[in-house]
Amino acid sequence: MTDDAYAHVLAAVGPRLRRLRQERGVTLTALSKATGISVSTLSRLESGGRKATLELLLPLAQAHQVQLDELVGAPEVGDPRVRAAPVRRAHLTAVPLTRQPGGLQAFKLVMDPVAGPPEQRTHEGYEWLYVLSGRLRLLLADREVELRAGEAAEFDTRLPHWFGPAGDASVELLSLFGSQGERMHIRARPRGRGDD
Repeated sequence: MTDDAYAHVLAAVGPRLRRLRQERGVTLTALSKATGISVSTLSRLESGGRKATLELLLPLAQAHQVQLDELVGAPEVGDPRVRAAPVRRAHLTAVPLTRQPGGLQAFKLVMDPVAGPPEQRTHEGYEWLYVLSGRLRLLLADREVELRAGEAAEFDTRLPHWFGPAGDASVELLSLFGSQGERMHIRARPRGRGDD
C-alpha cells in the first residue's frame, strides 16, 4: 500500500466513526465512558484532528461491537482468479496458472500432434505432468512411457526429455515446473505390446 493510500484510509476513519456512533444513537460522553477515551480525543478523532491509532481503535471497535476492519474500511480481498491470456506457439497452447515470476510455475497445456521425430532437450529444473484428457507420450532418456487421463509423471529435466500427444489426437495436461532438480519418479505404466 502506498503512502497516499494509507493517508486516504486514515482520513476516512473519522467520518466513519462519527456515522457509526450517530447511527447507534450514542453520545460522545457515553462512548467516552464505555471506552475510557476522553470526549475531546473522540471529537478530534471524528473530525480528523487526531490520527487514528490501534490503541484508540481497539476499544472503539469493542464498544461498537464491530470488527476493526469495519472501522478502518479495509479493502476487500482481491479477486483470487488468475486471468492469464493463453499463449499459442505452433502446436502448443499454454495457459499460465501462476502470477508470480520465479519459483514453481504452473501451466495448462493443450498439445496438438506434431509431424516428425521428437527432439529431446535438457535444462535445469524439475517437472511434474498430469494428464487431463487424451494420451501423452513421454520420452525420458532411453525410456518411453504413455500416460492417460488421470496419470502423472515427475522427472529431473536435466535428463534428455520430450513429451507430446501419443497418437493423432491432442492431449491436455497440467505442467508444474520448478527449479529444484531431484531424482526421477514416474507414475505411469510403461508402454507395452497390445497398447494402442
